[in-house]
Amino acid sequence: MKQYLQNDTFFNQNHHEISSWLKMVKGSGERAKAVSIYYLVRDGIKYDPFTLLDGAKSLSSDYCLDNKAAYCIPKASLQIALSRACNIPSRLGLADVRNHLSTPKLDELLKNEVFTMHAYVEQFIEGKWVKSTPAFNKELCDLVNIKPLEFDGLNHSLFHQFTTDGKKHMEYLKDHGQYAAMPTAFINQNCEFYYPHLNLNFNNI
Repeated sequence: MKQYLQNDTFFNQNHHEISSWLKMVKGSGERAKAVSIYYLVRDGIKYDPFTLLDGAKSLSSDYCLDNKAAYCIPKASLQIALSRACNIPSRLGLADVRNHLSTPKLDELLKNEVFTMHAYVEQFIEGKWVKSTPAFNKELCDLVNIKPLEFDGLNHSLFHQFTTDGKKHMEYLKDHGQYAAMPTAFINQNCEFYYPHLNLNFNNI
């Protein structure tokens, strides 16, 4: 499990704000802390998909803390950094999804119906890996009529499958697995394939 507790550039436990965030983590047990961290990240950092245009620097937990807004990968990075700081083994999951509620502005940017490299987190809680997705904050979910994902530390929390009125929202198309360290080359490869017009570079930070 040592590799899932490591501190590094992307899952940085040494950012000057980390200690303040850790003071907000509630509960004494492993599961209670994991759940508390999930909600801190879900609602404490605004979801903004357009921040991916900042390239490699936007992948890190530091980016969330410096900007208070980010897309799914850096939000997952922050959840991982906080979890590891609490001695909860954590790793990054990546998948391709289709979002049926994408905005025209985002569609124009991506020019593709596939959202590649959508991030989730796996935390090792009470003897098993449990998945959660901290990307979409409650305020945003309320705005677009989506029930925010809840997390209890026991069951996976991944699927925004339907809006509150029953319309389809998100489909998972392909799960690329889990990573102890940020797979920058793999992320770069997929973004170049799906969004070549954006000229994103995730290889250097």
